[in-house]
Amino acid sequence: MSNLRILGVDPGSRYTGWGLIDQEGSRLKWIASGRIEAYRAGELPARLKMLFQGLSDVAQSHQPAEAALEQVFVSVNAQSTLTLGQARGAAMVALTMADLPVAEYSASQVKSAVVGQGKASKTQVMSMVQIILNLQGKKLTEDEADALAVAICHANSRQFMDRPELRGMR
Repeated sequence: MSNLRILGVDPGSRYTGWGLIDQEGSRLKWIASGRIEAYRAGELPARLKMLFQGLSDVAQSHQPAEAALEQVFVSVNAQSTLTLGQARGAAMVALTMADLPVAEYSASQVKSAVVGQGKASKTQVMSMVQIILNLQGKKLTEDEADALAVAICHANSRQFMDRPELRGMR
């Protein structure tokens, strides 16, 4: 059985987390993770460029076969939602320019896949990511843990997406 490398992305206009896992059957293995600190680039256009370039570099250097992206969380603050949407768009373009199929998951879908309930806390998500990927003792940022959770969600969900009777149900 061959490995499938999955890149999970938790987009943000200041920090974007990314995480790579290999899936072999039901076994998941951590490969690499990190975060792009776009806030260092200054204003939004420069941050979006940094995010795009950072994810392009990750995709080129690690050669994932598929990617998964967390959907935008709609907040009360319209400006924050718009800015997050722009960051998510830059991430999606970087992934599609790398010729990766991109799946999208809501935060509650990711939390359900990793923790077992859609209203799990960030601490619970981080703990379960470390258990699932056998990373106890490895220090992860919240952004990395969230991105790895997106990749885990995709690994667990993709078997259903391949079944014709379940396509389009996400």
